[in-house]
Amino acid sequence: MERQDYTMPTLLQYENVAWYEKGKVRILDRRIYPTRVEFVECETHQAVAQAITDMVTQSAGPYTAAGMGMALAAKECHALTPTEQIAYLKQASYTIANARPTTANRMTLITEKCVDVAQKALETGEDPTEAIKQNTIDSLNRRYYTMAQVAKYLIAKIPDNGTVLTQCFGETIIGMLLREALEQQKTLRFFCAETRPYLQGARLTASCCAEMGFDTTVISDNMIAYLMEHETIDLFTSAADTIAQDGYIANKVGTYQIAILAQRFGIPYFVTGIPDTDKTSHEKIKIEMRDPEQVMELNGIKHTLEGVKALYPSFDITPPELIGAIVTDRGIFSPYDLKRYITEQPENNFY
Repeated sequence: MERQDYTMPTLLQYENVAWYEKGKVRILDRRIYPTRVEFVECETHQAVAQAITDMVTQSAGPYTAAGMGMALAAKECHALTPTEQIAYLKQASYTIANARPTTANRMTLITEKCVDVAQKALETGEDPTEAIKQNTIDSLNRRYYTMAQVAKYLIAKIPDNGTVLTQCFGETIIGMLLREALEQQKTLRFFCAETRPYLQGARLTASCCAEMGFDTTVISDNMIAYLMEHETIDLFTSAADTIAQDGYIANKVGTYQIAILAQRFGIPYFVTGIPDTDKTSHEKIKIEMRDPEQVMELNGIKHTLEGVKALYPSFDITPPELIGAIVTDRGIFSPYDLKRYITEQPENNFY
């Protein structure tokens, strides 16, 4: 399959997500983009895992970083016996996959596949490092192609000259939605919730929309109700870090409250993504709690008095009654009918 990142905005070009080359993994530092374009260079797979934990990259970026990190791990252990290499890679798989707990299930699919690829490479006399890197590129191509299909279903729900509200940074689906709109010559306007405290909506989603030539407006997270009352919003959409089979979704904290407001104002909420085969219930979703200090500062400047505390759940869970539909690569599904997606396509080749 040819590379699927053609015409994508800067953030979504493969080498600008995460890339292994010459014993290092280079990851675009999304914490400071677009003010500065800098890369974090990781010389060990543990450093890759730490970069994921530290949110150097986020959304679907960690999936790419995980694969490239496994290629680096293969390079680290290349002098060991084949049996020792596989043992080393299994440990690396666990370390990288569990860098962030809420998405550990999806990350494990990626890193364990890398171990399988290395095993086959060793059996056939190939280089495990290059085999894992190529597998990661193949995985990227599959994911981009899959999300391109999702975008075709999503854009059919948006009228020409329509206005879309986004939350956080949906990674691939954002790029594919923008590409599809351009190909269909649809004029769209985007409002991007800034997404505190990391500002992914303002820095990442808005940057992609503006770079691709769309009318783009950033709003702070506490302006949602005002926006919905005073602007015509045709659609609220977000990706999801987890889509459980019972119709609940986990996404960046703040998604739940926007979904509540969308229902109040009669605005449809469409979630994009692939249902998780291993999450039969939302009760299995683990919410990651991050350093609360990050809530009390912005751009390195603390804005609270000593002794004031903060809370920082990284995700929240939105129930199915607030979700209009789950938009997948195979069509649009009710959140109450996701088991049909799993039944019709039990083997997920997405990762």
